[in-house]
Amino acid sequence: MTPAPDRDQLLAADDETLSAGCEFEFCKGSGNGGQKRNKTSSAVRVRHLATGLTAEDCSERSQHRNRAAALAKLRMELALHLRRLPAQPPERSVTALEHPDYPMWCARVLDVFEEHGFDHKPAAEALAVSPTALVKLLARDPRLFQFVNQERARRGLTILRR
Repeated sequence: MTPAPDRDQLLAADDETLSAGCEFEFCKGSGNGGQKRNKTSSAVRVRHLATGLTAEDCSERSQHRNRAAALAKLRMELALHLRRLPAQPPERSVTALEHPDYPMWCARVLDVFEEHGFDHKPAAEALAVSPTALVKLLARDPRLFQFVNQERARRGLTILRR
């Protein structure tokens, strides 16, 4: 668990503000996409300097779109790896995966999990949902579901099933 007094500010920051604390690396993308993709440095790798967390994207031919996508992925990395205790449950019980507030929702749900030793039953109670509903919410996002199960396994708990 890494203490992060400014995690919520990082997650709520716009791309320009978040970028100020990051280092960017641009390179040529690989794979499908034609000549332009293989000739221009459109792939983006971003590293958050304070935490060392990284993310990258090369899904588009545009460096600007890849940069925005890499920053969105970095927000999820921050949400997955930085905890803030005592936990402050999210304001909504569910947030759409594409919504800009989704990384903050994940971070706060994971804070609740951390506070309860990744035991999903007391975490569900703290989040005011049933344990089954909580598992279904987590299973919507394979990365989040995998992260929770890895943490549960690390603590000797059984993995959650969909």
